[in-house]
Amino acid sequence: MLVACLSVQPAMAGVSIGFGIAAPAPVYVAPAPVYAAPPPVVYAPPVVAAPVMVPTVGIAIGWHGGRYWDGRRWWGRQEWAAHRRW
Repeated sequence: MLVACLSVQPAMAGVSIGFGIAAPAPVYVAPAPVYAAPPPVVYAPPVVAAPVMVPTVGIAIGWHGGRYWDGRRWWGRQEWAAHRRW
C-alpha cells in the first residue's frame, strides 16, 4: 500500500494559475541619525609609578683636601694606613 501512495503523488501534482491585485507596499524612510554621547569612563586611569632614585657613589680622582687621591694606588700607600690608624 505504501508503494501505491508513492506512485500516486506525482500524478496528483497540480498547477495553479492566478493573479492578484494589491496596493503597493508602503515606503519606509530611515530616521535621521541621533547623536548619543559616549558612556562615562568607568575604569581608573593607569597608575604611573614615580621614578626610583638610586643613590650613587661618587668617587672622584683628584685633590681632596691636602692630598691627591689617585684610585687604586691609594690603598697601597702609607697614608691610607695612617688614616686607618693601623
